[in-house]
Amino acid sequence: MDKYNENLTDVKEIFRKGDLRAIPKPLLKWYDNNRRILPWREDPAPYRVWVSEIMLQQTRVEAVKPYFQRFMETLPDIAALAQAPEEVLLKLWEGLGYYNRVRNLQKAAIQIMEDYGGVMPDSYEELLKLKGIGSYTAGAVSSIAYGKPNPAVDGNVLRVIARVRKDERCISEDKVKKAVEKDLWEVIPTDRPGDFNQAMMEIGACVCIPNGAPHCEECPLQQICLAYADGTQLQYPNKAKAKERTVEEKTILIIRDAELAALHKRPAKGLLAGMYEFPSMKGYHTAEEVKEYLAENGLQVLRIQPLEDAKHIFSHREWHMKGYLIRVDELAPKREGPDSADWIYIEPSETREKYPIPSAFAVYAKGLNMKLGARENDSGQ
Repeated sequence: MDKYNENLTDVKEIFRKGDLRAIPKPLLKWYDNNRRILPWREDPAPYRVWVSEIMLQQTRVEAVKPYFQRFMETLPDIAALAQAPEEVLLKLWEGLGYYNRVRNLQKAAIQIMEDYGGVMPDSYEELLKLKGIGSYTAGAVSSIAYGKPNPAVDGNVLRVIARVRKDERCISEDKVKKAVEKDLWEVIPTDRPGDFNQAMMEIGACVCIPNGAPHCEECPLQQICLAYADGTQLQYPNKAKAKERTVEEKTILIIRDAELAALHKRPAKGLLAGMYEFPSMKGYHTAEEVKEYLAENGLQVLRIQPLEDAKHIFSHREWHMKGYLIRVDELAPKREGPDSADWIYIEPSETREKYPIPSAFAVYAKGLNMKLGARENDSGQ
């Protein structure tokens, strides 16, 4: 019997396997000995908990750490977030993806300033009224920051519960999540609700992992887990089959003259809304086709150089991209071409501070600093 389970005989005697009432005692004991040291845990103020939970949606913990630190240094409180210019906000989020998260953060901050006197509400019901906050985030903030006994159920928690109970229901269905929330409301310890929720998330992220063999030998819930008892851990949870992503082919154009580079601002709604991107063409194109396109937009190509192919995966679509680094005679502020009229012209260094470029274009952003002769022979045709 391993060190996490050696003193749990009483749990087995009182509760049947799969009984959620058996979870809190061994789980919290394990958490006390194994909790990760994370910046938002050491000072669980409501604002910090809220921002961290939004960042952690769809993003790994290690990736979030530096973003969280920079965000807190730049926007240390709700008032600062509410007043932040969009360019600053998006630049702080650049690379995290799912940019609606940070836009909703700001909208909620404005709500808090206007409706709650700048103080994050502590009520689960009031938190749900804020833009971008659902049952999971409301449960996390109210329990971790305010000590309210509300469950925070995410995919990690659903996976743990499905294995403990051998629950055949599809965890992708909202009604299943609501049912699990209702069940956990009955067992969450009132003296340590925040620790309980963080422990459930922690065990799901580090021990009862997805997409492979869970580390059952390290799990404090081993003795009460029905799936472990009969070796069926990998059969749970039951999830809806993911929809096939739509594939879009694009040709990305890094267009520069001696001093400036061209960017295009995406529409205010839709994928990567309001972000800056490089000019592009639908589909794959040869260097000769690119030169013809740029000529139509009033630009004379002096040199064109192919860049490496790239792929970026969004939740429901994939971008397959090829790119060109292009030197033109001059990027003038006013062009009469069908597309270039909407382009803006910036110094490449400005992308570091002012113009947020999504990580989808990371491979091509390097082209802003590549040396490119003005009148060498064309290549890549």
